[in-house]
Amino acid sequence: MKNPFRPQFDLSCFAAVLVCAAPMPAALAVPPVAVGVQVPGFYRVSVGDLEVVALYDGRTEIPQDFLKGMHGDSIQTLLQRAFKPIDRPMQTAVNAFLVQSGQHLVLIDTGAAACFGSALGNVQNNIKAAGYRLEDIDTVLLTHLHADHVCGLLSSTGTAAFPNATVLAAKDEAAYWLSEEIAAKAPEKAQGGFKLARDAVAPYVASGKFKTWVAGEVLLPGLTTAPSPGHTPGHSGYLFVSKGQSLLFWGDIVHSHAVQFAHPEVSIEFDSNQKMAVATRRKILADVARDRLLIAGAHLPFPGIGHVRAEKKGYQQGYQQGYQWVPVEFDQTFKGE
Repeated sequence: MKNPFRPQFDLSCFAAVLVCAAPMPAALAVPPVAVGVQVPGFYRVSVGDLEVVALYDGRTEIPQDFLKGMHGDSIQTLLQRAFKPIDRPMQTAVNAFLVQSGQHLVLIDTGAAACFGSALGNVQNNIKAAGYRLEDIDTVLLTHLHADHVCGLLSSTGTAAFPNATVLAAKDEAAYWLSEEIAAKAPEKAQGGFKLARDAVAPYVASGKFKTWVAGEVLLPGLTTAPSPGHTPGHSGYLFVSKGQSLLFWGDIVHSHAVQFAHPEVSIEFDSNQKMAVATRRKILADVARDRLLIAGAHLPFPGIGHVRAEKKGYQQGYQQGYQWVPVEFDQTFKGE
């Protein structure tokens, strides 16, 4: 029964009137999709009066069996918990960092440049995208002399990419990687790494702009060196402090965030002294978790900046101290406050 109080319309006629009365918009021109292209890889955070810019160099892939000290099945379980594929090598970011203090423009590590293929080598372009010029960088701090940290010292033509910069590395690190005698005694498959390190610093050595430091030496205002050997003989971090805020650039303390935070006892094949690397990682993780210290890592998911939280995990028959990575949250507006 029809409702006598509800007006009755022929909806088909009503719809037809609307269609005829309203002109159809012209087809919009859709811009082509830039498949595979991301935004420039830089991200800013403030630490006191410092502007810190994370720079994405690219990604590399590490075979799972390069992780040492844990059964492969357990590694795959941890990768799955982090939603990582287990049927391929582990993807790992390579990051560098820029620090603007107002007095100095400092670059921490330089990326891989052309040393490891097309998936890496974006640091120099991302410095420019962030609004800086390569020639304005006055200091380059190297956490160590592995190729993915030093090859970016060079331009595409093999000259100094940062012509006005002094390059600084720990004395023990330089003494190891720049020694032709040590290189000659190294296994044949490792000798290429020594050559890449020597070639990368060569223009700066020639111009007198490559310098070394020892623990306790003051390099810049508000900067403390933080030796952390094990991954390499002179591997070191750099702690910047401004207005009571701190940020530790820790280099290669962690390569696999899915595995090594929960299990710091897992080392990696690249470690020159695996036992020492594990001990160093345990100490640094404990320290930064206790002190709630902001850290920046060369091989953490971009932008590689965040905190470390301590968590006890059940492990085999007992318990071990594990940790969890807590990345910074994206903020569209950078005020530098």
